[in-house]
Amino acid sequence: MPKFYLYARKSTDDEDRQVLSIESQINELREYAKKENLEIVDEFTEAKSAKEPGRPIFSFMLKQIEAGLAEGILAWHPDRLARNSIDGGKIIYLVDIGKITDLRFPIYRFDNTAQGKFMLSIAFGQSKYYVDNLAENVRRGMREKLRRGEWPAWAPLGYLHEYKNHTVIVDPEKVPFVRKMFELYATGNYSLEELLREVRSWNLIGKAGKPVRKSSLVVILKNPFYYGVMRFKGELYEGSHPPLISKKLFDRVQEVMQIQAKPMKRGEIKFAFTGLMKCGECSGSITAEIQKGHIYYRCTKKFGKCSQKFLREEALLEQINNAILKVFIDNETKEKIINRLEELAQEEGKASSSLSRQLQDKLKNFDDKLEALIDLYIAKEITSEEYQRKKAKLLNEKKDLQDKAGEIENVGGGWLEPTREFVTTCNHASSVAWQGNLAAKRDFLKMLGSNFKIFDRTLSFSIEKPFSLMLRKGLKANWLPELVNKQNL
Repeated sequence: MPKFYLYARKSTDDEDRQVLSIESQINELREYAKKENLEIVDEFTEAKSAKEPGRPIFSFMLKQIEAGLAEGILAWHPDRLARNSIDGGKIIYLVDIGKITDLRFPIYRFDNTAQGKFMLSIAFGQSKYYVDNLAENVRRGMREKLRRGEWPAWAPLGYLHEYKNHTVIVDPEKVPFVRKMFELYATGNYSLEELLREVRSWNLIGKAGKPVRKSSLVVILKNPFYYGVMRFKGELYEGSHPPLISKKLFDRVQEVMQIQAKPMKRGEIKFAFTGLMKCGECSGSITAEIQKGHIYYRCTKKFGKCSQKFLREEALLEQINNAILKVFIDNETKEKIINRLEELAQEEGKASSSLSRQLQDKLKNFDDKLEALIDLYIAKEITSEEYQRKKAKLLNEKKDLQDKAGEIENVGGGWLEPTREFVTTCNHASSVAWQGNLAAKRDFLKMLGSNFKIFDRTLSFSIEKPFSLMLRKGLKANWLPELVNKQNL
């Protein structure tokens, strides 16, 4: 009479949730062993999928059998022992060499004959086929959901699953916090550590009921899901869920993240305005150093002889503040300009509908291009890498166009919102000039112009549109619409 090992397994995979629990299996197997008068020398239980080889308890049990400590296995069904070809083949091999003389299953009969081993191999093959077929069905279902613009995984922070319609909806409680994350980081005034401290001060709870971690914050800020595009296994898909931010804001966040990712050299001090200016005499880079407690900016003189002298940071800041204040718009002028802009927006409402139709035609053209790209991929005329790269480019261009179309629908013309934003920026110029935030001064200066140079301790630069037009026109409430109509914004 052979000695038996009792083996019960419960997979953690979804497809096995209808299988008897380990406790139920053990109770059934003990009753069966008692009824059949089988000698059970040990019991093994395992909660691990059998789709792939590598179950530690199962492997240990087979080694014990190879050592001659038992000759049989009692399990609920062959699929409890193996659902992959390696483990199934191992059991059949042990039967072939006589290490296993009997296999017992309450709901399956095994005979240690050529026909019995053949039928057992079929049972193992059916178990593997079930797993493979189920996995393919799941993948096919995911592909179909992605084609429909539905997210097939857990909803990111700021969204909730709407199980009735199998869709993703916004989480009204967390949406303002998620938007605030992107807006704060886009300013460039926050490192990831500083933003994390700010987020934790909101008592915002992430997944699994835990506070947001730094790694989770990085994932959120890099996730295109928030502007309406889904990234799944490296490929981008157009989503049907409502976006929380614009793609413009998302792109700005990526730029800031890329800048902050550049490592500083050991012992290096980060100065606010290095990397921004060039020497007006030799075009060399401007560096900075600390002397007697003060910061001085100077030419690196890497291109040879240069006569330019040091410029103390306090003197540089005075020039920067004066440059920023040149575009300042007071509150009264701001209100007059915005009122006039809103009047023009109402007048151009009819014209915007025509422009909106043109943008819709362009959006349809993007859909045609995507279909053509899929045809090329199916016909194997382009590689998978080329397909994914070109698809991502088309989806991002389409998203930019959708954002523009949305602005036109909301304000009756594509110029109103950026113009209002421009006026508000000019209104904030005084606070930027008088505050001590050097990073904010640098960012504002980069908005004003380019080609920054220092010559004879004087800062000069080329003022960009629309700021240059504003300085030429003067502070009048009737000139901004003119600039808008010339598409300078």
